[in-house]
Amino acid sequence: MAGLTETDRTHLLKLARSVITAKLEQGTPVERPVPVPPALEEKRGCFVTLHKNGMLRGCIGTIEPVTSLIAGVEENAVNAAFRDPRFPPLSREELADIDLEISVLTVPEPLDYSDSEDLKAKLKVGSHGVILSKGWHQSTFLPQVWTQLPDKEAFLAHLCQKAGLSFSCWKDPEVVIKVYEAEYFGET
Repeated sequence: MAGLTETDRTHLLKLARSVITAKLEQGTPVERPVPVPPALEEKRGCFVTLHKNGMLRGCIGTIEPVTSLIAGVEENAVNAAFRDPRFPPLSREELADIDLEISVLTVPEPLDYSDSEDLKAKLKVGSHGVILSKGWHQSTFLPQVWTQLPDKEAFLAHLCQKAGLSFSCWKDPEVVIKVYEAEYFGET
């Protein structure tokens, strides 16, 4: 799948901001591109992240490519703003302080590794988004999280914690690791 053009990125950022604004301010139109560029019709996984004063304020996404990119961005923008269980719904007063970031994902693939040392050796810091799962427990970190957790063991331990498992769960041979990459861009 090819990368997005600057025009595609602009369309997606305008769409995300306008759909959030329309939920907060009655009568505000949603800015959807017409016609929709072919790249935005492709089924892609995507996340929409909101930052307020540089701090996370919401992040929701779809890992698997189950819907068109344009539909995914619209749905995930609303979910990140109003349905992220870690935060209260976004208020109208906060809207001006929010910066949006969109991540467009490649299809996740299982990472083949033999043990915890091999896992660490095969993870690409800054490049891999990682999905960790065991049973019904699952979590993911986008590639951007490496900037906050550049140490592989700390990154994996926090991913385990996010999944509701012990910090050392990543060493368990029953844990499944998948990786993906992301093209990400934002308003700032």
